[in-house]
Amino acid sequence: MTARKQLPVALAIAGSDSGGGAGVQADLKTFAAMGVHGTSAIACLTAQNPKRVLAVEPCSSAMLRRQIEAIFEELPPAAAKTGMLFSAENLRLVANYFSRIKCPLVVDPVMVSTSGARLLKRNAERALIENLMPAATLVTPNLDEVKVLLGRRPDSIETMREAAREIHRRFGCAVLVKGGHLIENKLAVDIFYDGTSELKLAAPRIPNLRTHGTGCTYSAAICAALALGNSLPQAVRVGKKFVTAAIAHTYRVGNHFALGHLKPIHGQRRG
Repeated sequence: MTARKQLPVALAIAGSDSGGGAGVQADLKTFAAMGVHGTSAIACLTAQNPKRVLAVEPCSSAMLRRQIEAIFEELPPAAAKTGMLFSAENLRLVANYFSRIKCPLVVDPVMVSTSGARLLKRNAERALIENLMPAATLVTPNLDEVKVLLGRRPDSIETMREAAREIHRRFGCAVLVKGGHLIENKLAVDIFYDGTSELKLAAPRIPNLRTHGTGCTYSAAICAALALGNSLPQAVRVGKKFVTAAIAHTYRVGNHFALGHLKPIHGQRRG
């Protein structure tokens, strides 16, 4: 009998996107393309499409806990990520759970959708800052999310570097500041800092393309790369390569563009 290949497990704790372009749906497509077994814990349901979010309904913290426990019971993840958690109760639950176990946690601090809808309750921002950030291995804020965390929005690569260092100093986690919204820059530049090393990750910007789910995809690819045994700096490089390729291979669906998650780009194993 032929031996079956064993895949590492990655866990996405996030919201469901009924439009299929972001959230858990994007995470699972990314995991599959990266060559890891994807699992999920649904933190909330959304009624959304690429144009707008019609409704949000959070999962109870008790049910979210049971989902996470079910995964760790039989399919212990080699790495996990969070996306849309929505409520303070869910943020605190995840923070408490991961502060007690050894599992790398990538936190994508989802706050507002591409269409402008709030995906994190305002009263949950304190739980994000006080509870979840210190439990993270890596946090991946975009420029608007940096403003919530630090009170100011970076407007240049140099201020992105300063923000990355300050986030690390305040919260103790590694950070990837995503500069995709610096539209005056011809390159999509991100800054990684872990207290020891700094990386400047750059890729050509594709003009006139409105994408949906890039942040989810980026953090999921980093999570998958960690599950495959990459170091954190290398996982960030793999994530940047993956999301850049997904953007480059977008396809049309209805009147919108969707990321090309299934363009195979497997994560690099260490060793």
